[in-house]
Amino acid sequence: MLSNLENMDKTTKESNTLHQRKPSKGKKKDLGETSVSDQGDGGMETAADEPLTTEQKYSGIEGDLSVHSAQDSLLSNASGFNNYRGFLNLCIVLLAMSSGRLVLENLLKYGILVDPISWASVLWNDPYSWPNVTLVICINYFILFAFGMEKLMKKFHLSEKLFDFLTMSNLIVLIVFPVVVITVVEPNPVGACNVLGLSAMAVMKLYSYHVVNQWCRQLNAISKKKRKISSKKPPPSLPKPPPNEQSDESNETVKANGDVVHVDPKQLQVYPQNINLKDIYYFMAVPTLCYELNFPRTERVRKRFLIRRIVELVFLLQLSICLIQQWIVPLVFNAMKPFSEMDVTRMTERILKLAVPNHFIWLCFFYFYFHSFLNIIGEILRFADREFYRDWWNSETVGYFWRNWNIPVHRWARRHIYKPMRRKGFSAYQGQVAVFVMSAVMHEYMVSVPLHMFKLWAFAGMVMQIPLAMVVSMFFRRHYANMAVWLSIIIGQPVAILMYVHDYYVINYMKTTALNGTASAI
Repeated sequence: MLSNLENMDKTTKESNTLHQRKPSKGKKKDLGETSVSDQGDGGMETAADEPLTTEQKYSGIEGDLSVHSAQDSLLSNASGFNNYRGFLNLCIVLLAMSSGRLVLENLLKYGILVDPISWASVLWNDPYSWPNVTLVICINYFILFAFGMEKLMKKFHLSEKLFDFLTMSNLIVLIVFPVVVITVVEPNPVGACNVLGLSAMAVMKLYSYHVVNQWCRQLNAISKKKRKISSKKPPPSLPKPPPNEQSDESNETVKANGDVVHVDPKQLQVYPQNINLKDIYYFMAVPTLCYELNFPRTERVRKRFLIRRIVELVFLLQLSICLIQQWIVPLVFNAMKPFSEMDVTRMTERILKLAVPNHFIWLCFFYFYFHSFLNIIGEILRFADREFYRDWWNSETVGYFWRNWNIPVHRWARRHIYKPMRRKGFSAYQGQVAVFVMSAVMHEYMVSVPLHMFKLWAFAGMVMQIPLAMVVSMFFRRHYANMAVWLSIIIGQPVAILMYVHDYYVINYMKTTALNGTASAI
């Protein structure tokens, strides 16, 4: 074998010498000039270099004898590979292309329907929209009634049962009064929905205000009994901590928004010092539903932060209005015929077609309300607790989503419904069902009353979250569970919207047309 390689090497040398060009007379060959045949794998060789030996030529060939090893493909789970950033970028590109096609199709089919001024003109020109403003102002009467009751309780020490009855009566009237006015006057449905949302928040805030003050009275009564018992005994002497161990953490707390909140113990309110108009109206204005005597406060208002949030709010609000006019309204009206004829194929097509713009508007609403709007209020009032949401987008269970996408409502429900039921002996599942039922009633309250129809689609959608949570927890794990949660959000909302719009259209337009036709025939 080695002799054959040496013979091949000699033949190669002879052929190279035949093709080698001789230098001209009187001219020296440049030191840097090389011939093509002299360039090897390891670099450039000059004509004067010595030829490589056989051992030198084939010295690295042992490493090329074996190029395979036992390994899994990258897309296999056993490979341990997890860098799919390129596929994520591909999904973003495909999403942008498909969304762009839908936008172009919408513009070619309907033209430009956007008219932001028309929304304001509806409120200005419609005289029946003013009852909504009047109803918002009337909420102050219920706030003042709750404050007056707390004042009377502080001064005359009324019975707790009587006080509970008066408080609950005030809250029931606050819930029912807007329903009566909206049903009789029939104002603008959008404004009516906002009024009912404000009324519901006022009810939750005033209930929390009443309960927390009641807890303070109970704790004061317990502490008085303890002081009477301990007054006969000398108080135990507590050792004072050395000066070097005292920390400034008791006087200031670092908040996530970057400001330092100074807490002066002398300025802390105790019951009944908190029973004043300034305290109750500050609580009614701050972005929380749970009352406490001393809210965390920031030192200053960050002007740049506030301006950014205002710009975001204005931009996203206008964008949502434009998308509703340009995209949602035509799709909803085109879906009326399939829903009236119960054409399942066309209904499914309309639901899927409405899902993308509806979900995009829902995401815009989440950002401009829970991030921009609530941060604007919190910044102006120097309210330091800005945890209005958590990472609900990573939800792997339905319960995790509902616990983290609306923190103010979750805190209120846990504090005033779930925990009291658990203390009374109810199970955790019963407490969770009670919270979902309460949320379902509030959703139906805010939708059915402005539309003047009682169809229970919102109630059913919320109650169905309970079996959906069980199904997702039983059959899905990790990212598959997250995809199932996203799918329920994307598909569930368009179904509810189309059902409400269909019923509203049937009640207010089809029956009116039929009556007009009958009257003309007579």
